[in-house]
Amino acid sequence: MKFGIYTLLTAESIRPDVLARAAEERGFDSLFIAEHSHIPVRRETLWQGSAELPHAYYRTLAPFPALAAASAVTSTLLLGTAVALLAQRDPIHTAKEVATLDVLSGGRVILGVGSGWNREEMRNHGTDPRTRGALLNERLAAIKAIWTQDEAEFHGEHVDFDPIHLWPKPERRPHPPIYVGGESEASLDRIARFGDGWLPRAATTPDEIRRFSARLAERGRPDVPITLAGLGPDAERVAALAEAGVERIAFEHPTTSEGDSLRALDELAAFTDTLR
Repeated sequence: MKFGIYTLLTAESIRPDVLARAAEERGFDSLFIAEHSHIPVRRETLWQGSAELPHAYYRTLAPFPALAAASAVTSTLLLGTAVALLAQRDPIHTAKEVATLDVLSGGRVILGVGSGWNREEMRNHGTDPRTRGALLNERLAAIKAIWTQDEAEFHGEHVDFDPIHLWPKPERRPHPPIYVGGESEASLDRIARFGDGWLPRAATTPDEIRRFSARLAERGRPDVPITLAGLGPDAERVAALAEAGVERIAFEHPTTSEGDSLRALDELAAFTDTLR
């Protein structure tokens, strides 16, 4: 089992470079951060069944510049998104940003993607929540084409561009691994078609992990790597998830000041030491 960190980063919290360096020094293999471009003032979509939204969601840093800062002070730490909201992102800009980060970090990027939950946020980007899954699929296909072809082009219902030159290409070949979030039928299909890994939610049970993995195997995708992000320190759950096939736990880390964050990281490192 591998252990990483999952958090939301803000301008009020510990800096990404400070957190990343401390995480690597304490033996964590990865840092995953969440993305929200903004939070609409008028909110209708519930967050985990609640109308209340944690303060950090209103203040999140942009993921790829934050991870670039993290990459500059680390040498082995994997740099991931959990998740990047690709249904709200231009695929050409995203392809270039992720490839640039992969080059600068020496091939340490994991691109975790999801369709998102905040319908008001999507609409402000011109994304129709009803078709966000189809849009996400086309943007994934387009980004993979950009990363792997010298003169990439894409012609779909939602994404359309003529041949383009775009460099840099990613350091890791053929491209950084794409981890797909979610446990739905659409997520299953998306992983089978485009994914290099799976990012189930923290509440996903070991039995659900097994069932989903079995269905991926039926689709010709056995042994898809699994990273579960957002779990708290629970030794029994970690053991059960490992037995179910999860290869990495990215533990939830509080969005807080540098001192409090480092103390929490020390406690989490001590906990993971008991599991190794």
